[in-house]
Amino acid sequence: MSEIKNFDRIFRLDGKVALVTGGSRGLGLHTATAFLLAGAKKVFISARKNEGPQGIDQAVEKLNNLPVSGKAIGIVANVADTDNIARLVEKVRETDDSLDILVCNAGATWGGPFDPTPDWGSKKVLDLNVRGVFNLARLFAPLLEKAGTRTDPSRIIIVSSTAGTTVPHVGEHGTIMYSVSKAAAHHLSRQLAVELGPRNITTNTVAPGFFPSKLANGLIENLGGQQQLEDHNPRKRLGEPEDIAGVMVYLASPAASYVNGEDIAVDGGVRFAAGRQSKL
Repeated sequence: MSEIKNFDRIFRLDGKVALVTGGSRGLGLHTATAFLLAGAKKVFISARKNEGPQGIDQAVEKLNNLPVSGKAIGIVANVADTDNIARLVEKVRETDDSLDILVCNAGATWGGPFDPTPDWGSKKVLDLNVRGVFNLARLFAPLLEKAGTRTDPSRIIIVSSTAGTTVPHVGEHGTIMYSVSKAAAHHLSRQLAVELGPRNITTNTVAPGFFPSKLANGLIENLGGQQQLEDHNPRKRLGEPEDIAGVMVYLASPAASYVNGEDIAVDGGVRFAAGRQSKL
């Protein structure tokens, strides 16, 4: 019989401390929820504001109403800004001298025709999706290194997009710089895997396809609506919270301690289907 140690804990996060940027809504909130349900002791979430239906306060209230012992803590931060990231590090350090899991989920997009693309739109996308992710990894590395061990490394999980490996949208609703930024995020993950692996920190990328969310809903409508996209998908549906929860818990858990520098697409296989999305 094969000897598999501690299989009952292989997908558990008991006692772990995590930070999820962009954690007040959408994929970030699904991730924070999953981490607490998997046993995490504490999950920090960051976003740009406390108030409102997409703000930190409502998300922290939801998370702290889960039937678990772990707790959520919200911190306001714009992770496109290096000074804000440095303050975020210090806020985490006020209560915790190490960090087990860093999820770089906050992201920005820009869509429109090619010729009149404003430079500020490109800058917004690159500052958050590339520079911000690099600086999060760089400034949190000391806390991550303190938590990681040879057998149980700390984790960086970068939320990218299948747009980072395809040419999904050009023309009137083109998202060229967004796609470029996500391709950069994929390769940044590989660079960090080699740079930080010896410091007991793994880095991997999750590349979602369409999940109904504030970020994606406008583009979903431009592409013909949810029903058309579901019909085109080999799985005949779009992403659901459980889909992102499963892959995030896997990458953060003991099951993925030897997985480093990988990209995992969560799109139902639609990136392999011909035609529909590229026609725009």
